[in-house]
Amino acid sequence: MKPLIKLEIDDTTLPNEVYEDEISTDLKEIEFEMITPIDFSDKRQLEIYNGINEVDKRLSIINEKIEELNTESDRLTNHADGIDYTVAVASGMIAGIIDSIFVGEFSFERANDWGTEKTNNFVVKVAQSKGYKGDDLVGAVAFLEDKYKIVADKATNDFGGGLQHHIRDFSHHPTPVGLTFSLLTQFTNKVYGTDVNGIFKVVELNKEDLILIGKNIQEKLTFGIINWFFHMVSDMAGSSSSILNGKTGTGLPGPIGSLLKELSALPIFSKMNKDGRKEFSVWISKLFNGTLLGERDENGKLMPLKFDLRTEIGITHELGRQALTIILNECIVRGFYFIRRLYMEIRDSDIKKISDLKNINWKRTLPFKNRTIVRMMTIATGTFTAIDLADAGIRAVIKSGGFNPATLGNFILRVNFVGVGRFAIAVSADVGMGIKKGKMESERIRLRGEELQLLNARVFYKEADMWIAAENTNKAIEEAYVIMEKATE
Repeated sequence: MKPLIKLEIDDTTLPNEVYEDEISTDLKEIEFEMITPIDFSDKRQLEIYNGINEVDKRLSIINEKIEELNTESDRLTNHADGIDYTVAVASGMIAGIIDSIFVGEFSFERANDWGTEKTNNFVVKVAQSKGYKGDDLVGAVAFLEDKYKIVADKATNDFGGGLQHHIRDFSHHPTPVGLTFSLLTQFTNKVYGTDVNGIFKVVELNKEDLILIGKNIQEKLTFGIINWFFHMVSDMAGSSSSILNGKTGTGLPGPIGSLLKELSALPIFSKMNKDGRKEFSVWISKLFNGTLLGERDENGKLMPLKFDLRTEIGITHELGRQALTIILNECIVRGFYFIRRLYMEIRDSDIKKISDLKNINWKRTLPFKNRTIVRMMTIATGTFTAIDLADAGIRAVIKSGGFNPATLGNFILRVNFVGVGRFAIAVSADVGMGIKKGKMESERIRLRGEELQLLNARVFYKEADMWIAAENTNKAIEEAYVIMEKATE
């Protein structure tokens, strides 16, 4: 604290009315800050002055950083109370009950039917956009098959015939990898995939089949990209002949099936079964052909359920059904958070009229990007997942007639995987915020230590300045004494 000089005056009239509130009625006093003059000719005082300035600048920067850390640390701190936790648990229970009653079991059959319908409509619309005049699926597929041929179909027999070549021939995969192999075929005159044993295979094209290989870069890109894309569209719904006979056709593997098949060709999946075939590759083929997920009717006849592109499209619809209760859970919790925090802001800010709403700190009301809402969502989604898993387990045991090999499959079909994923995201976000907060607190402790050292340095500078002032005062006294002696003489 710098020393102050008091000036006492008797006149009640002051030149500046700013000080009138601070002046007593009997004796008028004005306080001014006294700044000690610095002797810049004294190098020691100059160094002290520069040192104090540098310390003050660093202290100012540290204080700003600490303020920022305090604000961010508060955002990463969980301020939820009992009411918040109660609402979060109740919301999770409500969503879990609704999921159990209305959403029900995950159905591959429903997914396949929905995906087939959407795929068929898509194929017809694409064919019509390219000049097809009809509106039936058979004609649309035949139109695209005839107009957009690809050379990979010439190697159909090399990759297992009509029932297998779409999964084994990599250029028949409707993915970026499939596009890559389609272009590779154009530049190498070879088709790539796996054989019946799951081993990577390269098929050399015959000379008479090279008519669908581009003669220049432009043609190669046209055949490898444009023709490939529209041919994939025609194969999505199966061949025109199979559709004409009332069958669903082979179809194409979806992104998941394609990826699994491509991975199966890697050396890491080398385990063979008793027939000398890769077990993983055989499992994928059964999944694609429908024998893995298919069920037998009352006569023991297998009813295949193909896991192809149509089924994978339908799975997104099934996951969308599961997501409805998750969205409901989110809306309840976040809506409650917003309304309650808005009420608290109005109460604490003493809002009386509409114009006072500008005084509200709206950031505190937003149900996003803070530890409190993340913790509430963790509890809500955790409650939902617990109820969902319990319900799935009970229903699976009842449906399977006890614990047997079918119980696990029935249990999996009842689990809401969107809810499980949302719970995992909430937990990871909560833990991540806790870790981040811990790092910030460590940084704040470090800055406080640095601040303490700087304050000590400032004290040392002040002490040095005091000793210099004392030394100068002593010299002044001695000089005054000498002058007084001379004056006395």
